[in-house]
Amino acid sequence: MKTNQLQKNIFLIGFMGSGKTSVSLQLSDMTGLKKQEMDQILTQREKMTVAEIFERKGEPYFREQETVLLKQFGGGDPQIISCGGGVAMKEENVGIMRESGTVVCLTASADVIYERVKDSRERPILNGNMSVEYIQQLMEARRPFYEAAADVIVDTSHMRIDQVAEAVLSAVSQ
Repeated sequence: MKTNQLQKNIFLIGFMGSGKTSVSLQLSDMTGLKKQEMDQILTQREKMTVAEIFERKGEPYFREQETVLLKQFGGGDPQIISCGGGVAMKEENVGIMRESGTVVCLTASADVIYERVKDSRERPILNGNMSVEYIQQLMEARRPFYEAAADVIVDTSHMRIDQVAEAVLSAVSQ
């Protein structure tokens, strides 16, 4: 797909481990659009990991920085934006994303998420709670927010990255 066919940003939201980073890379390769990784930008700005930001400045500070960053994505050329797992929990963020793009929620089963994230130490929400049961509880708590924010939902549980990217492009170009 040519970049000029996409007129808006694509915001990838969803639970950690749903595939946002991998799919954003694939979409960038397929479309030629610039890829933005929100957590990466924020950690570079703060010169700390997400876990360190949570520990030193608190989750509310981190969430406010996400909102500030989202506002910077509007108005320019379309981009692929991989959002942090909590971005869609804030109504203001959902409004910002909808103004300048299509919101795509990537989802997967709790078992699949666990397999994808179990060896990571960069998931402050899961530190000390790394289990399928806890992931399932947190996913259920977040599900209504993700579903309300999403223009499109793609289950990545049993798809390759390229298949997910194709499904996203097909959905956003209709």
